Order: sequence, then C-alpha cells, then structure tokens
Amino acid sequence: MKERGLQFTLDELCALVEMNKRKIRYYIQKGLVDRPVGTGKGAFYGHRHVEQLLTIRKWKDAGLSLERIQELLGGESQEMGTSGQVVPPPRPKKAGAVEVWSHLYIADGVELQIEPQRSGLTPEQVRALCRMIMHAYEQVQQGEE
Repeated sequence: MKERGLQFTLDELCALVEMNKRKIRYYIQKGLVDRPVGTGKGAFYGHRHVEQLLTIRKWKDAGLSLERIQELLGGESQEMGTSGQVVPPPRPKKAGAVEVWSHLYIADGVELQIEPQRSGLTPEQVRALCRMIMHAYEQVQQGEE
C-alpha cells in the first residue's frame, strides 16, 4: 500500500478502514462520507475520508442506525461515558417518540429506571449495575435490623 502525502486509492482506503468498496460508495452516496477528490481511476481519498469511515464504523459497532450516525456527523458533540467510552448525545424528544427503559423493582416503593442507550451502558453493564444495587439494598436492610 503506497501513501502519497495522505492520498489513497479506493483499494488502499478499503484496506485501511477494513471495509469493502461497495459499503464505502454507499456511505458516499448517502452523504455520510465526502466525495473523493478527482474522478474515475484518478480519484483519491485523504485523511478526512479515513476519519469519517472509522467514525461511522465506531457508531455502527455501538448499534446506531445510519440515520442517527448522519445526525452525529452533522455536528453534534460527543460525550465521554463513565467507562471512558464515547457516548452519543441524547436525541431531542419528539412528540410520539417511544423509548425503551429497563425497570428494576427492588422493594415496595424502591425502583430504578434506566434508559440504557442514553446512559451509555451496555446490556452487561446494566445487569451488573442491577446486581450491585440489589446487593447494596440487602446490605442496607440487614444493617438496619
């Protein structure tokens, strides 16, 4: 793979970001990635294209839709979660929007509600948090008796 002042052919770009040509062309068509400089066999891609594609892959791996990725690439800021991972900013709520929440019933009058995507927690982290909260509640109850 030859590098010409941060200029890459489509084949070189595919190897760098570990994506196939079809997927990269689709992202360009959808406006998620800038068009290449030049046309035909003389077209080349730069560092910005690599960054865009790696960002898209990161968000796809995190489970975001292409529509949501397009919103994020449109200039919304990125935040760091408590685990150090990048967490997408919450979408503004729209009338009629549906959210899925995890609801942990701890005891009568004691409940926990979590919206996993906004909290930036993976399903495994949500389960671990619930176990820890249940354990902590049991300790509090035992300490008061």
